[in-house]
Amino acid sequence: MTKTAVVVLNWNGRKLLEEFLPSVVKYSNTPNTKVYLVDNGSTDNSVEFVKATFPNVELIILDKNYGFTGGYNKALTLIEAEYFVILNSDVEVTQNWIEPIINLMDDDKTIAAAMPKIKDYKEKNKFEYAGACGGFIDYLGFPFCRGRIFNHTEEDKGQYNQTIDVFWATGACFFIRAEHFINNNGFDPDFFAHMEEIDLCWRLKNQGYRLICEPKSEVYHLGGGTLSELNPKKIYLNHRNNLFLLTKNLPKNKLLSIIFIRMILDAVAAFSYLAKGKPKFFVAVIKAHFSFYSKAQYFYKKRSNTITTHPEMLKKSIVQQYFLGKKKRYSDL
Repeated sequence: MTKTAVVVLNWNGRKLLEEFLPSVVKYSNTPNTKVYLVDNGSTDNSVEFVKATFPNVELIILDKNYGFTGGYNKALTLIEAEYFVILNSDVEVTQNWIEPIINLMDDDKTIAAAMPKIKDYKEKNKFEYAGACGGFIDYLGFPFCRGRIFNHTEEDKGQYNQTIDVFWATGACFFIRAEHFINNNGFDPDFFAHMEEIDLCWRLKNQGYRLICEPKSEVYHLGGGTLSELNPKKIYLNHRNNLFLLTKNLPKNKLLSIIFIRMILDAVAAFSYLAKGKPKFFVAVIKAHFSFYSKAQYFYKKRSNTITTHPEMLKKSIVQQYFLGKKKRYSDL
């Protein structure tokens, strides 16, 4: 059995594979590591490209696009390893990116999942949106990162180089013990894409496990490789899935009040899109809420019997801290 399986999901991404897979193959070349490419029903020639260029990469070919969640859920049941590293196809890795995290997890069995420092592929001195230097969440369910709050990303000056416990680890580069992924049935397939890793991390924390960010490991993420920030579908999935996330994981005594507050805040966001001349974004938020209302009871039934609060959850509103308090850096919170 392979100790560490680095698993890249691909969908019509030959250009990304040409640019980013070489670093993955080069810096994952150890006796204890194997690189897999999972193809989500691509119609370009990306599979043929990998076969010809990277013969040592193991291919898992799926019959159609199952999304981020379904693609990984199906593929990882076919891989025998102690650790899974879920890696986006638009991530450039660096030398010695695997060992610092695996060493930590080997030494502490309470660590279920982890992430490296994520920096911007285009501006390599800055943190990257998707995970920066560790994921957190406020009490209303708004995610943010050490190094990134909303769309403001900080320059990396070594200010967050400490290894710390986090609330969530990014799906862009997500280390997890295989047993925990399999025992928890992986990502929730109803999310399809976006925030599924936060849901899984929240479930793991409710089970008493730790999640960490280890900045000694560093990777660079392009971001928006599949869905850009300007895509209404991404707005739709983020708003809808955030409501699914809260319904599944918030304590019962807080759920209704927080969902009500989120309805108000999301309405403000929707109308702000409209005021900025972005009617498709406005429609995306409205559609997200209608989708949530139609499935709220279904997601409520998915709740765990053990739901607790965690110190990595900010007890303040990150919206208030950012927009009213003008606090744009994690260190200011």
